Amino acid sequence: MNLFKKIFGSKPQTDKDLKPDERGKYMPEIKLPIDERFTINFKANGGKFLYCDNMNEVFENLENIIDENEWYDKEFLVLDNNLISLFKNANFTATSKSSESTIFLSTCENLIANDGSLLISSNQIYEKKLQELPQNFIVYATTSKIIENIGEGLRKIKSKNKQKIPTNITTIKHFKSTEEKDFLSYGSSSKNLYLLLLEDL
Repeated sequence: MNLFKKIFGSKPQTDKDLKPDERGKYMPEIKLPIDERFTINFKANGGKFLYCDNMNEVFENLENIIDENEWYDKEFLVLDNNLISLFKNANFTATSKSSESTIFLSTCENLIANDGSLLISSNQIYEKKLQELPQNFIVYATTSKIIENIGEGLRKIKSKNKQKIPTNITTIKHFKSTEEKDFLSYGSSSKNLYLLLLEDL
């Protein structure tokens, strides 16, 4: 066998055989699909991700979150009337007063792939600051909301709300509390965040 290798040479390596660190420095980066990039960055930020194929799985995962954290008797802050009707059969009590709740159930404007953050606005949180909202977030979103970057998200907000552009636009990026904060996370409030992501594409 070695004789044949010496005579004919070994099989040349293809791009598939090369490990990422063996790629030439001028080779373009291998770009992951947008949904994979969002998931990786979101988890790196400390978010808890629950993928759902259908609404039954959304309800089931919501029940599992409530069970896991023993939130049976806790009130959920829900500011969106559409969410109240969507989750009317779920096992929680909704309130509109943030002082009485420990969990915030919401939607978001978009999911940002390049940094794993969630873009929200006054459509979700009204004029409240993130610090005024409960520590625990449960966000319901669909896969069609995953976009490349914040700039694209701002353009979508503007085109979707031509009559009245929402205010209080911000991102939530930190989903775990860290002892040491770098200057990029200074002033941001970390949230214990669960994402219920429904496949709609």
